[in-house]
Amino acid sequence: MNQRKNPTQKPKVIKSYRLRLNLLFVLATTLVIVIATLYPFNFSLPHSFSVTDFFASFNHVSSFQDQVNNVLLFMPLGFYCANFLQKLKIRILLQIIIVLVLSAGLSLTVETLQIFLPSRSPTPADIVNNTLGGGLGLLGFYFWNYQKLSNTGSQTTGNSSRLSNQQITGFILAYVSFTLLISIFWQSTINLSNWDLNYPLVLGNERTGNRPWQGYISEVYITDKAISSYEARKGLNDATNYFKNLDGSLLANYQLNGKCCYQEQTGNLPELLWQGTPTNIEEEGQGVFVNSSQWLKTAESVKNLNQRISQKSEFTLFANLATENTQQTGPARIISISGSYLRRNLTLSQQGNYLDLRLRTPLTGENGADLQLMIPKVFTDNKFHQIIITYSRGTVQVYIDKVQRSYSFHLLELIPFNQKLFYYALIFIPLGASLAILNLLANNRVIVSKVLIPSGILLPSILMEAILITESHKSLSWKNLFLGILFTAGTMLIFKIRAEYLKARS
Repeated sequence: MNQRKNPTQKPKVIKSYRLRLNLLFVLATTLVIVIATLYPFNFSLPHSFSVTDFFASFNHVSSFQDQVNNVLLFMPLGFYCANFLQKLKIRILLQIIIVLVLSAGLSLTVETLQIFLPSRSPTPADIVNNTLGGGLGLLGFYFWNYQKLSNTGSQTTGNSSRLSNQQITGFILAYVSFTLLISIFWQSTINLSNWDLNYPLVLGNERTGNRPWQGYISEVYITDKAISSYEARKGLNDATNYFKNLDGSLLANYQLNGKCCYQEQTGNLPELLWQGTPTNIEEEGQGVFVNSSQWLKTAESVKNLNQRISQKSEFTLFANLATENTQQTGPARIISISGSYLRRNLTLSQQGNYLDLRLRTPLTGENGADLQLMIPKVFTDNKFHQIIITYSRGTVQVYIDKVQRSYSFHLLELIPFNQKLFYYALIFIPLGASLAILNLLANNRVIVSKVLIPSGILLPSILMEAILITESHKSLSWKNLFLGILFTAGTMLIFKIRAEYLKARS
């Protein structure tokens, strides 16, 4: 006797098949990420490895292109994870947490493994960008499947048609907290905490000897504090007495006269020694002469200087120098705290008649060249020029011979528009999507739609700009304010239009 088939058996089989298929997509995207970030898997284990070595391995930064790629790489993972979790009927808030934790955990795992890959350099920014990529993938899933978000909304609100006051308050606190964290992150991109402690001080070249400069250098002072224009005037009028009176703030004092050796006067740093094949070392009243055959480098790394400046995130550098050739390019390195021609903490160079300044921060990259800091008409003659460069809170102030001839840059204001567009999209698109989700789950509650939504659109941009102005001393940018508001409001509007479209179709 044949048994009757259960009419519910086929839908259950289909549901189970789709669930396994979605899990397969999650595993496939994970495998793609592993291959893309760890190939060719040529791991090399060191003989000794400490906790200090682990954290030091993350002292790298990503280029803009790498940041874009890291976000895009994790978006499919977030998309398919959201699809899988939705089919398991997981609450939306828990879905968000799972996707973000999974993205961050996978990213941290591959970044840690990259420590043991000679061809890879782990960076903290990659973990942030990968996590944001996973979050954007989740938002992308619910954008195209907005009706599913609406259907699962009741799970978040405890089978109620409206969010409770406590849930709305919790959302507001989370929203504001995220905005504050983003503002703090932006502020951290202009500090000097990522300086490498193991770089030496080099005069007239790179450590690798392939970016020579031809000219004279007579004095070099470096401090771990920024100075005002009034103090800069005193330094330019009488550098010797001014910098020597700075006491504990003075980290480097090199008087470059005589054949050898060039001891650092404060005792903080190692002596400068000749490199290359020196053939023209004479006692010169105007300082030492450096070129492609002879340059100076400290006997070992200037660890104390790097550490002090990294901790305080400010410095002042004074140099008295003269070029021998006004057409030098490369840029030709004059003074450099660097490990190679691609990695540095700080470098002064000559590029034609321009003074080229490279400063390592999380924003400017390991080579310090992601943002252009160029001062024109410095090397138009062969005369000696006094140069003061002082840095604090993202502001670079440069004085050439006198305080009246000064140049000021703020790193946050130098970000190219395409990069700023990308960064603001990463920040404000999730915020706009969050407002759209709140409006949906609150079922168009008046206090949400009339008060919280408009406030939520304006608050992040205003708060972030206010914090950056206060902490970084940057000028107010109406363009930045408008850009943040545009992304937040635009994202929410797009989600709303999508919801109306799907509602009309159904």
